[in-house]
Amino acid sequence: MFITYNVSSWPTKHAQLKIWIIEMAELCQPDRIHWCDGSEEEKKMLEQEAFKTGELIELDQEKWPGCVYHRTHPNDVARTEHLTYICTSTKKMAGPTNNWMPPDEAYKKAREIFYGSMRGRTMYVVPFSMGPIGSPFSKIGVQLTDNIYVVLNMRIMTRMGSAVLKKLGTNGKFTKCLHGKADLDEKKRLILHFPEDNTIWSVGSGYGGNVLLGKKCLALRIASYLARQEGWLAEHMLIMGVEDPSGRITYIAGAFPSACGKTNLAMLIPPESMKHKGYRIWTVGDDIAWMRIDTDGRLWAINPETGFFGVAPGTNYNTNRNAMETIKKNTIFTNVLLTKDKNIWWEGMDGEPPQEGINWEGKPWRPGMVDKKGNIVLGAHPNSRFTAPIIQCPSISNRIEHHHGVLIDAIVFGGRRPHTVPLVYESFDWKHGVFLGATMASERTAAQYGKQGEIRRDPMAMLPFCGYNMGMYFQHWLDMGKKMEKPPKIFHVNWFRTDKDGNYLWPGFGENLRVLEWIIGRCLKTAGARITPIGYVPRPEDLDLTGLSLSREAMEELLYVDKEAWLEEAKEIERFFKTFGSDLPMELKNELKALQERLMKE
Repeated sequence: MFITYNVSSWPTKHAQLKIWIIEMAELCQPDRIHWCDGSEEEKKMLEQEAFKTGELIELDQEKWPGCVYHRTHPNDVARTEHLTYICTSTKKMAGPTNNWMPPDEAYKKAREIFYGSMRGRTMYVVPFSMGPIGSPFSKIGVQLTDNIYVVLNMRIMTRMGSAVLKKLGTNGKFTKCLHGKADLDEKKRLILHFPEDNTIWSVGSGYGGNVLLGKKCLALRIASYLARQEGWLAEHMLIMGVEDPSGRITYIAGAFPSACGKTNLAMLIPPESMKHKGYRIWTVGDDIAWMRIDTDGRLWAINPETGFFGVAPGTNYNTNRNAMETIKKNTIFTNVLLTKDKNIWWEGMDGEPPQEGINWEGKPWRPGMVDKKGNIVLGAHPNSRFTAPIIQCPSISNRIEHHHGVLIDAIVFGGRRPHTVPLVYESFDWKHGVFLGATMASERTAAQYGKQGEIRRDPMAMLPFCGYNMGMYFQHWLDMGKKMEKPPKIFHVNWFRTDKDGNYLWPGFGENLRVLEWIIGRCLKTAGARITPIGYVPRPEDLDLTGLSLSREAMEELLYVDKEAWLEEAKEIERFFKTFGSDLPMELKNELKALQERLMKE
């Protein structure tokens, strides 16, 4: 079947772009092609079309102005890491932590699924920029998709439309992104990355993490590969500014695995007991940071996104007031509970649950329902999401569109660790800091495929997102440190340490500002610490605990460095490092050996 398209009417003179779109259209065979311009009129048109098909449901516009609801297929509710591949010419380039497939084989498999998959559908052409249009940090992509939900999400998450095409010009570079939902058969689902071709193909999925190709796929997997070639960093990190009473703003980048509190931290509100100090938080981004060494020899960062794709369950006015204010309008809600009166709810939301509704699987739901095994039936999926414009965040930074971003003074790594890892500690230097990032671990969460609660190593929170050999990635981090005049200080935090009964020792949320205050103090050389085998750890008196109902014993436990537990941790790290074989940088081997020697001297 061959379909002709009115190519002369297309809004671009970029020859390579037009050739590629024709090739992909011949493969997928859509009935028509629509070029997205990013206008409000287009948004309304797409929404109305999706309302007719049931792909989207319009929510109560008095309660949720501009908001819509979407439900994905029950087999398609999270990133499918086991179906995500890095397709490089050699397996060594993909490395031991990625699924690898030879490019020829990957293209062949995907073509068979894509072939004719858009018959009866529209192919939408979505030109988008990750980062401010025209910034030296930014990258342009063009996504082809047959899914209105994807188009509307990309509209929120990226700078999308005619202005991007204009910047691309007649021969600009762009990442080729092809997505098709096909028949959503999980046996025919592939998320393929071709770093050497600057190409992404995703087929058989409708879940955001698999299909918003500007996000994890381009902004992390492809971008990390490009960053190594071009001398910068593409990281799974929040960016936040902490303004002190004098007006000085310290910017912090932080890496945490999904659903470990990145969004909450990025939008932190100072606790009542610390408001007298006059701190203010500025949100630059909650998920991705692109960082470059500028002419001053320092590390600067931008958030390449323009929206939040946040986890809904557990989000409320107590845990994240700014997020709740952000999502009050113009937001896409995915896989939460839907009520008959077009309201929404999720577990952990403010107020009482509705008496009935339709749950994330599209089934009738009532509070307290249990399945045949006696398990509680959830109204919202644990990984249900909201997609909201970043500009609606009350704490949004005025530097979100700044072409050079913000100066990073501190990098923070963290994860869910019930034991061993103290509340916060500082690395001895950049190399040791890279070691902290390379060895961080966390409990597996609902955003990831696999058994929840299992501890897994997740270096720099990039294990699912590094687009090439992670041993080479570690070396790139080490090399970047050598190029900087004054590298950021590196820290590790753990908000999730528990007592013997499994209760969290640290209150978290807004109280985390107390830890950030110490981190900033270390950057400014005004805060004290004690030297331990794992790094610089604060003493209880080094943290402002005013107004916090935390016993001295609990605080000491939070900051305790258990020699025996850390010797076991070192053994686990040694086992993990063997994964990388000869690709593991010698500097990291030396850091592990130095840690073991310091522990033995204790």
